[in-house]
Amino acid sequence: MGRNVIFIVFSVFIIFLAGGCGQESTSTTNEPDSEEETYSEEAENEDEPPKENEEANDNETAGENEKEREAEEGSEPNTAEEDEAREASTEEEETDAIEVTSELTAHYIDVGQADATLFEFEDDGEQVHILIDAGNWNSDNVVNYLHSRQVDRIDIAIATHPDADHIGQLDQVIEQFDVEEVWMSGNESTSDTYDRVLDAIETSGAEYEEPQAGDAFDIGPLEVDVLYPESLTGNTNKESISLKMSYGDTGFVFTGDAEVDDEAAMLSGSSNVEADILQLGHHGSSTSTSSSFLQAVSPEVAIYSAGADNQYGHPNAEVINRVEDAGIDLYGTDVHGTVEVTTDGESYHLATKEDGTVTPPDDSRSESEDETEEEPVTESEPEIEGCVDINHASVEELQEITQIGPARAEDLIELRPYHSIDDLTKISGIGPARIDEIKAQGVACTGG
Repeated sequence: MGRNVIFIVFSVFIIFLAGGCGQESTSTTNEPDSEEETYSEEAENEDEPPKENEEANDNETAGENEKEREAEEGSEPNTAEEDEAREASTEEEETDAIEVTSELTAHYIDVGQADATLFEFEDDGEQVHILIDAGNWNSDNVVNYLHSRQVDRIDIAIATHPDADHIGQLDQVIEQFDVEEVWMSGNESTSDTYDRVLDAIETSGAEYEEPQAGDAFDIGPLEVDVLYPESLTGNTNKESISLKMSYGDTGFVFTGDAEVDDEAAMLSGSSNVEADILQLGHHGSSTSTSSSFLQAVSPEVAIYSAGADNQYGHPNAEVINRVEDAGIDLYGTDVHGTVEVTTDGESYHLATKEDGTVTPPDDSRSESEDETEEEPVTESEPEIEGCVDINHASVEELQEITQIGPARAEDLIELRPYHSIDDLTKISGIGPARIDEIKAQGVACTGG
């Protein structure tokens, strides 16, 4: 009994000790784990912000990146789009800018009381020739001048209006040169000269054009703007084809025989008439070159075409004074002969065949005689009853004319038409002396 009590007490003591040691062991083991875990969480918190802050920062960063992308896209397209835009821009600039690679020369040809101007330049190494008007019907000075320049092709022949002192030799030009295209106003004439021109155009097969105000043409490096007319009423002088021709920065204006109110219509149009070189309208007549038109064109040089001591009093004294008072250099074919203006598209220089100074004409010659200039021109020799018309007679009939035998009669027919008896010098063996004999005989005549 006593031993059992001792054993029981001893067992309880052992159990008590065992329970205490187990608690201490558990506590000792768990504390280091807890400290390590706490340290690990703090370390993670230092490396990575709390989840809420992390999302905010991510959103902020994404916003900044988006802004950068938008800025880049707004200022600079992707490579393909950028290349395409640049190519389009370059092509547009190339289209707008016409490259000038050679010089252009404008020849204001001395053709007496008439008009003719030749433009010469190159396009891709090929010579280009444009003829504006073709002198008077009773001469061959335009044709001779073209031959002297070794011209064999006229790209465009422009007749500003159908008066005989502007289209006079156009039929000869079409017959003797390779004329690609003819421009006319569309107004008609009853003259034989006009009929011959139409026949020559039809026979040659040249293209025919009637340009109107607002039309624009690029002829190689030359830009041509049609200033007038917009429509036709049958008034040939007033409705002359009027042009501004631009070669690089150098501009030329031509108005044919257009008058003051026609100039006003040009100014009311959309085209810019400002130019360096102005050909005075209507040979320098008082009917043309108003103060307002002169101011709008604002040329540095003015040129007119007129015959020396012509019966019409061209150029008009008032026009001369108006031009000179504006500080514009004035040249005339009656004083200076043929006038040449040469330009590289940036600057130009002028040369004349003769030296001289333009002076007002004798007051005794009144411009009232201008009215007779616009009347139909008598283009044939005086009618002789029973005369032999050298433009229509047969080989047998032509032999009635002195100095004309069978061979010369055939040559004469081959070289038709003739504008006067003097033109018979085109026949081999017929010189001035024989022309005098033919005229003295009084048999030969021209019927147009």
